[in-house]
Amino acid sequence: MKKILFFINSLFLFSTLFGQELELEKCATVQYMEYMESMHPGYIQSTKEAFDVAKTSQEGITLRSSQTYTIPVVVHIVYGQGRPEMNLDDNVIFDQIKVLNEDFNRKNADSVNLRSDFFPHVGNANIEFRLADFDPQGNPTTGITRTETTTSTFFEGLNNFSAMEAVKSSATGGVDPWDQSKYLNIWVCNLAFSVFGIEIPMLMGYATPPGGLSNWPPGSVPNFSDGIVIHYPVFGSNNPNDMMGVVVKGRTTTHEVGHYLGLRHIWGDGPCGEHDGIDDTPDAAAETEGCPTNNPNSCVDDIDGVDLPNMFENFMDYSDEDCQNTFTAGQVALMRGVLENQRFELVNNTDALNIKKVSENQITMYPNPTYSKVTIKSDENLSGNIRIVDLSGKIVKEMEVNGMEVSIDISSLQSGVYHVYIDGQTGASKLVKF
Repeated sequence: MKKILFFINSLFLFSTLFGQELELEKCATVQYMEYMESMHPGYIQSTKEAFDVAKTSQEGITLRSSQTYTIPVVVHIVYGQGRPEMNLDDNVIFDQIKVLNEDFNRKNADSVNLRSDFFPHVGNANIEFRLADFDPQGNPTTGITRTETTTSTFFEGLNNFSAMEAVKSSATGGVDPWDQSKYLNIWVCNLAFSVFGIEIPMLMGYATPPGGLSNWPPGSVPNFSDGIVIHYPVFGSNNPNDMMGVVVKGRTTTHEVGHYLGLRHIWGDGPCGEHDGIDDTPDAAAETEGCPTNNPNSCVDDIDGVDLPNMFENFMDYSDEDCQNTFTAGQVALMRGVLENQRFELVNNTDALNIKKVSENQITMYPNPTYSKVTIKSDENLSGNIRIVDLSGKIVKEMEVNGMEVSIDISSLQSGVYHVYIDGQTGASKLVKF
């Protein structure tokens, strides 16, 4: 695992107490799987079988690659008493959703930094992440929950997942998940180690790979644990909290969503020969530290007749977040295979998102989130009024439309969540303004 060493003035004291140097783990998904295996023997085999099921779906998924899979997201902000910095602003959450949508659709500006060796292997997942419009009870929502807790940190050691899992239950200082088969639950909380009143970042996040195969008896692996947990200073690329020199671009969440959708670490969590199971990702002897300026090639492999170098630009490596910029086509096919199989309900949850149609023609609203302008487009003529309403019910913008497309300037509106009502439609669509 990637280890970023944090030295502090009292390092000698801490080292004496713990018998080791204090180190930051970027991702604990593998350790989490081992923890689940200890509680439920067979869990790791289940995830391997889930991987195989998704991988065999790749050919069929390629034929349907034009379909966009939309994932409803709920972000649970769990913050300590007297710790307002943990209660992240909506803009940080909106930014993280934006980063996910850019990274999974290859719209991230830094994708141009990919080395030409990998141009034939890039992938666009065509997956959209949207904060939920409705909660499991059908109530309108921003897709964000906020919970104040008396728990100062949910980290009590890398192998103490029972402490970290506590964030997923209101009974243990966290917040209960929404239906995990129909929402991507992301908990954002404190994962620092606290000793003598000093907090030391120890873990950036972890995720649960897809499971729940049909050969498992119902309830043998509880669905309670499903989701992603992120350390609050590394959520979003505009996070104001300091991570002591660690590059923060929102890619920790991108990495963990990759695990959630079935991907493994690109080096296979072992030396040469321990591969990640994806045909177009090069083998590597270990994770990448930092952002290499050379062209390392730690293992010999054969991808379409070429021995490719280490792919430190891959989101599933441990390179610095400003070095990562790409999923491969094979990784994309695997993730889409998961959405066709183990996480099928996740992208077929029409109750969570407000997707309205006029006759058989889809109304689209883009970009969303947006800074200044939003375009509303339909395959049929729109006639009447469009009203933008804030969460208090106040109409903040209204205009008449007669045509199939209209652009609206919302640069004067405050950052936040709005509802857009269009004559001829029932209900409203959600609009997020940065």
